[in-house]
Amino acid sequence: MAPLALVVAVFLAYSVPPYLTLDPAQSRVPAPAGFAAHYWLLVAHIAFGTIAIVGVILQIWPWLRRTHPVAHRRIGRVYVFAGAIPSAVLAAAIGAVSPFGPVLAVLDVVAALLWLGFTVAGWRAVRQRRFADHRKWMIRSFAMCMNTLMTRALSPVSFLLLMPRIEGKETLILNAATLSGSLSVVTLLLLSQWWLDRTPKKPASAR
Repeated sequence: MAPLALVVAVFLAYSVPPYLTLDPAQSRVPAPAGFAAHYWLLVAHIAFGTIAIVGVILQIWPWLRRTHPVAHRRIGRVYVFAGAIPSAVLAAAIGAVSPFGPVLAVLDVVAALLWLGFTVAGWRAVRQRRFADHRKWMIRSFAMCMNTLMTRALSPVSFLLLMPRIEGKETLILNAATLSGSLSVVTLLLLSQWWLDRTPKKPASAR
């Protein structure tokens, strides 16, 4: 948990501050032409996304789940309704007009809808007391919550892979963004399914 929390803290420390000024000139995402509300939707997405990513880290913390189940339930409600759902809806709206090309726009929308669907499915499962299903869906929701972070982490790798093959800065940026976005979604879905399919080793006391 500690390394994951550290990575998330570094990601937030890098990503959030430019938007605290509410100055569109400091945005790291270019606004598409004719979409005046883009910046404010982006700020709202980042605000809800920050709640989501902090909440989901607390949700997957085994110690908190075991020792403070009431806190786990309350934080879960905050994650779902004040984090994941509004952030995913806004991500789909913003992603549909991505300035990084139509392929990445489709990827962004698909990732946002997966995050939304997994989260809602997990919430419904726990409301119906299907706790095993709840765990599975929320692990997938956690994976999609990490999508932006994973995309940023894979961006330098994508640039290094494509730089010798593509000429032109703009073309390189578009292709690197598409590659990192694709790798992120596929990697997170595969890792979450691997985690669900693995056979955990039983502790010595259980054996």
